[in-house]
Amino acid sequence: MPAARLIEVDDTGVAGSLAPAPCVLVVGNFDGVHRGHQAVLRDAVAHAGTIGLAVCVLTFDPHPAAVVGKGAPPLLTTLERRAELVGELGVERMYVRRFDAAFAAWQPDRFARDLVARALEARVVVVGENFRFGARRAGDLTLLRDLGKELGFDVRVSAVARDAGGPYSSTRAREAIRAGNVDEVRNVLGRPHALTGVVVHGDERGRTIGVPTANLAGPAELLPPNGVYAVTAERYDAGHNGRGGVFVPLAQGLTNIGVRPTVGGGRLSIETFFLDYAGDLYDARLRVHLVASLREEKKFGSLDELKAQIARDVADARVALARA
Repeated sequence: MPAARLIEVDDTGVAGSLAPAPCVLVVGNFDGVHRGHQAVLRDAVAHAGTIGLAVCVLTFDPHPAAVVGKGAPPLLTTLERRAELVGELGVERMYVRRFDAAFAAWQPDRFARDLVARALEARVVVVGENFRFGARRAGDLTLLRDLGKELGFDVRVSAVARDAGGPYSSTRAREAIRAGNVDEVRNVLGRPHALTGVVVHGDERGRTIGVPTANLAGPAELLPPNGVYAVTAERYDAGHNGRGGVFVPLAQGLTNIGVRPTVGGGRLSIETFFLDYAGDLYDARLRVHLVASLREEKKFGSLDELKAQIARDVADARVALARA
């Protein structure tokens, strides 16, 4: 399914010429679009199908904690990626409301009246069990239901999805990424964690040992520990099949995240060696999915030792990717 349409919303309503339409509106941050989020969205899509409405998501940027908390947590997914992921589940539009100090001061009734009911024309509002809204989180589920009766929308509350490890959450996903536990990351997210960036020129030392790499610059997503990972990669296609920009499959490979201690790199780099692929990728925008952790980064005694280890890494990556 195509990505949800990404639409900005401000104090005056929906930005641009696209008019809102009555919808089932799911409200949340959705950073990660983890399995808990997915359960909520699937339920909303199923319910919307019974009443003939489209499903839309309302999310916020930056993360509210950047304004009213201790600072925004590390990013799991970009807004663009979130739109893709929710679109795959059947969401048609993803409304993004800028979260700033002025918006944080909105009282609960203004949030429900001006944004949810008027600007976005919600007929059903779907939220989680712990949903709070408005200045100082003053609004609760009881108030939301009361406002819904006044403003013409129903409220559906989704139970928190969980497994033996507890509720699925963005915090749990971040902890797993920081620990380099790619299996737990996949369990929480329902897919591998991904890094997105642009291929830039490096020092090309990899070419001198027969292992040319693509150097990925600018990932906004949370990085795992330094090490070597088996990966799959996609390349951004700005005009795929006339449908606008999408990421399309590129190749499998292995990615080194670290400071390249053997060759004295010093600076953090994200370098990917692709299996069974050769081509110019400079300036290409890539998304690299971290499928399996192969080993920690280490310093070798010589370039020959490094080359031998890379050969073993390639073999290990092929095995890991075949199993994925």
